[in-house]
Amino acid sequence: MEKSEALTEQDVVGTGAYVVKKLPEVTLAFWIMKIAATTLGETAGDLFAQTLGLGYFLTTVALFLIFVVTLVVQLRSKRYNPFFYWTVILSTSMAGTTMSDFMNRDASAKYLSVGATSLGWGPQGLGLGYPVGAAILVSILAAIFVVWRFTGMTFVIRDITTLRGEALFWSAILVSNTLGTSMGDFLSDSSGLGYLGGALLVCALLGVLLALMPVPVVPNVVLFWIAFVLTRPLGATAGDFLTKPIAKGGLDLGTTGSSAVLFAVLIGLMGYARVQERRNTVRRVEVAARNS
Repeated sequence: MEKSEALTEQDVVGTGAYVVKKLPEVTLAFWIMKIAATTLGETAGDLFAQTLGLGYFLTTVALFLIFVVTLVVQLRSKRYNPFFYWTVILSTSMAGTTMSDFMNRDASAKYLSVGATSLGWGPQGLGLGYPVGAAILVSILAAIFVVWRFTGMTFVIRDITTLRGEALFWSAILVSNTLGTSMGDFLSDSSGLGYLGGALLVCALLGVLLALMPVPVVPNVVLFWIAFVLTRPLGATAGDFLTKPIAKGGLDLGTTGSSAVLFAVLIGLMGYARVQERRNTVRRVEVAARNS
């Protein structure tokens, strides 16, 4: 969570040129798109693994390869492109959904459709459980942040302009989205709160982070990364609420229909972000020209 700025001091250097950004400004639109992408990641991941019956293992392999392809496109891009950036966020959310499910679940009947005896090709799951899976992911995420800290590079995403900084950023995103899925599934399946209750709890926690933003002793960059992790369980619980049967506390809209609607919403938001980025670029060029 960071304050919105159409043009920051970091955008313009003393020569009148501006620094080309690879990552977006953190605004209200950013968070809306993040929640939409993570919710779609949950419904789409479940669509491939469960509805289409591909299974957690095969779907995870396929989605991880898609993540690699989208990441290469993003890294090779010379400037921030909303379609490239949010496609990677979506791919990490989808891959994170099935990676979490593969880590935490097993072949027991409670994870299978009625009458099914297996779920897709390959191993059904490691069966680690949510607490163990979350502990492993927290440890990996902490290790990434420790390495990141020792590099001396910034944690503020609008100021990340190097390939190494982006690599660390996307590593943290992939792990945080996988961790967020585990947290969301725990809230929905094991905590007793249900899908809607889990979503409301995460919303309350995000409200606390928002209230802490004006507090000087709490760095906004810390609040940002906590919020970034928490929006993933919000997407997971919201996605389950949309797709799961009414008997289990969901709306029973199905993974196919929900994914199609969420995909259309995300594409529309990407188009909006693209228009806004072009306007911001024009403003940056105008400011640079006046300062030259």
